[in-house]
Amino acid sequence: MNTFETLSRLTQTHGVSGNEGNIRSLAQPYADDIREDAMGNLIVHRAGKGPRLLFSAHMDSVGLVATHIDKDGTIRFGTLGGFCVPDLIQQTFRFQNGAYALCCAREDKLEEAKLRDLYLDIGAANEQEAKELVQVGDTAAFVSPLKHLSKNRVSGCFLDNRIGCLALLHALKDVTAPANDLYFVFSVQEEVGTRGAKPASFGVDPDYGIAVDVTCADDVPGSLHEGTAVMGKGAAVKVMDRSVICSPSLVRRLNDLAEARGIPVQPDILTCGGTDAGPIRTARKGVVTGGISVPCRYTHSAVEQCDLEDLDACTRLIRAICEEALPTV
Repeated sequence: MNTFETLSRLTQTHGVSGNEGNIRSLAQPYADDIREDAMGNLIVHRAGKGPRLLFSAHMDSVGLVATHIDKDGTIRFGTLGGFCVPDLIQQTFRFQNGAYALCCAREDKLEEAKLRDLYLDIGAANEQEAKELVQVGDTAAFVSPLKHLSKNRVSGCFLDNRIGCLALLHALKDVTAPANDLYFVFSVQEEVGTRGAKPASFGVDPDYGIAVDVTCADDVPGSLHEGTAVMGKGAAVKVMDRSVICSPSLVRRLNDLAEARGIPVQPDILTCGGTDAGPIRTARKGVVTGGISVPCRYTHSAVEQCDLEDLDACTRLIRAICEEALPTV
């Protein structure tokens, strides 16, 4: 599996929240058992003798949804997931049917534009022409090819969280003798409230759960220091974010495994945001929960940036915990 080519394919596949179907086929070659639940989560089982260990990486990305087509042919929209307005203005989007759109701001509001001041221009001269290309309810996603930057760093759209999906795909391929009963969940609708991980966790009823996602990198000019992880320092072992306080025992075990196997790790403490770890932690009677994250700059934009060495560290740590016989809870 070529990392860059597979990641490029993942990031260029349309899969905004609620419309993740095109992502689901990628894990099928590596599964003992694979199913899709009523929510749309893809659940891949690798049988083992130990406790049930669930990993969750969300398939969905942020995106836009057409809500109204104006008489001049421009399109008003709502958002699926969180955006900063400057990250949208003059960016190219593509609807699932292939129609392209440019996100623009009203001229009289350009300097202080709010979300309500933005619209999509698809090149239509009027409402009728626009409706031949786009219907209300259609979803659109950033257009931004994956690019190699310096050394091992890549940039593009939807590294959040297709890079987490890739970490699970690598682990599925690499783990040959699982010491635990493994469930790899590729979850839906994380960006609109971590909705998919809750029913997936309820259905699997795991003893342990680990969210695999990106985390905001705290290494950019003007950082507000809302996080602790930085790019290039390895896998970020989650301690907490606004959705979860992770199980101290599992945080220690992940750190100890990393030290024993020479895997670079760093703490992941966020004072903002959330991941699938939140709903996993509170499923059924409660789950021993942690997180393994890839530091990412400029999340929810067309120019997200990650370090492939951090991805490798995450993949190695996932494999390590899969092969570590966990105690019965």
